Amino acid sequence: MHEDGFIGLAGGGGGLSEEIVVERRWVHPVGNIPLDQAALIEPLSVGHHAYMRSGAKAGDVALVGGAGPIGLLLAAVLKAEGLTVIVSELSEARKSKALSTGVADHVLDPTQDDVAARVLEITHGLGADVCFECSSVNAVLDLLLVAVKPGGVVVNVSIWSTLATIDMQAIVLKEIDLRGTIAYVNDHPATIKLVQQGRVALEPFITAKIPLDRLVEDGFDALIHHNDTAVKILVHP
Repeated sequence: MHEDGFIGLAGGGGGLSEEIVVERRWVHPVGNIPLDQAALIEPLSVGHHAYMRSGAKAGDVALVGGAGPIGLLLAAVLKAEGLTVIVSELSEARKSKALSTGVADHVLDPTQDDVAARVLEITHGLGADVCFECSSVNAVLDLLLVAVKPGGVVVNVSIWSTLATIDMQAIVLKEIDLRGTIAYVNDHPATIKLVQQGRVALEPFITAKIPLDRLVEDGFDALIHHNDTAVKILVHP
C-alpha cells in the first residue's frame, strides 16, 4: 500500500516495467490464461468487486451507465453471473464493442433513446434492479436514480475528479441504496476462475498492442484524445 494509491491504481511500480517485485500475497497464478489476456484480470476484478458490492443475483436486470473499459468488463462479469445487462453509452465504438462481445443484451444511446423509459419497457414497468455508474458524468448518475426500481441499488464505480450533485429526494422517496466501490478486495481468485471457465472472454477487449517506444503517440495520446475508440492498449516493454 502506498500513500498515493496501490499497485494497479496510482501506486509504486507498474505495468510499464518488464519485472516488478511484490509481496507474495499480491501474486495470483493465472494458469493457462495467455499473459496478454491476464493483463486484463486487474480491471476485470474492478468489475467483479462492483458486482459483489451490488448484491445483484442471476435473473436481475442491470443498467450500466458508461461503456468504457471498466463498464464493458463489468458488463462481462454481470453477463457471466446470469444478469440481463442494459448499457447506456454515447460512443459508437463502445456501443459496437458492447454488442459484438455479447456483454450487453440492450445498448441504448441517451442522445437517441429515452433510456429511463426504455428500461421501464424492458423491465415491464419495474425499473432496473441494480445500476452501475461508470462514467463520472453527473447526467448519468441522475439517469440511474430515475431508472432504478424503488428499493433498488445504485453502485458508483467511477472515480470522480469533481464534486457530484445527488438528487437526495429521489434517494429518499424511492428508498435507493447508493453504494461506493473502489478497486477490489480478494476478488482476483474468483475473477481468474471466470476467465478459466470460459465465462468471460478477454481477448476482444484488447484493442491495441504497442511497443514501449510508441507509448506516448499510440498509448497516452490515444487514451487522452481518442479514448472512445480504445478499450485496453497493451504495452510490450
